[in-house]
Amino acid sequence: MTAPLARTNEEAHLFLELHPCPCGEPDFEPTSSLSQVGDDWICRYSGECAACGRPRAYEFRQPAEITIPDETVWADGDRPSELLDAGEWLWVADTYASRSTDHFNLSASARRQLRTDLLAARAAVLEVLKFLPGDAGEVPDTAFWSERGRAVRDAEPGRFGRVRLEAARAAYDRMLAELADSEEGDAW
Repeated sequence: MTAPLARTNEEAHLFLELHPCPCGEPDFEPTSSLSQVGDDWICRYSGECAACGRPRAYEFRQPAEITIPDETVWADGDRPSELLDAGEWLWVADTYASRSTDHFNLSASARRQLRTDLLAARAAVLEVLKFLPGDAGEVPDTAFWSERGRAVRDAEPGRFGRVRLEAARAAYDRMLAELADSEEGDAW
């Protein structure tokens, strides 16, 4: 079985955070190693669960060219994730967005965190959009392979239509613009 592709280090670490030990503990102090298997470079993360001591290990293929994406995306390009399905990405967007608050009367550091969270949520919606083939109107069933991803889809399937996803992206764009405008106003 071929290891799934981790398009970026950030995506691999997000996968590790979202897939805890069977005991429920997400934390483990993995060490990483890199090896070549055939034509692929494989990164292996291994360690013990911080709670129960159970060994954990994950292997991911590395892209042919390693890139560090800018802060507005989880991974460059149009290729959809092999680690997180469309429902998990929308769950990530919802999680980061739930941290957002009214941006008025926030400290400078709280505003920076809010901006980071909104950028991560927007980027996660962009990841869901990568699962839309061509001009398809909705994300196909094959884009949901995890239990969490299917649960998010089943709870509100309409959220995976192109129009709703584009509207969510636009809403994050507006929130980020409002945040930037309020920061400029503070400089006066």
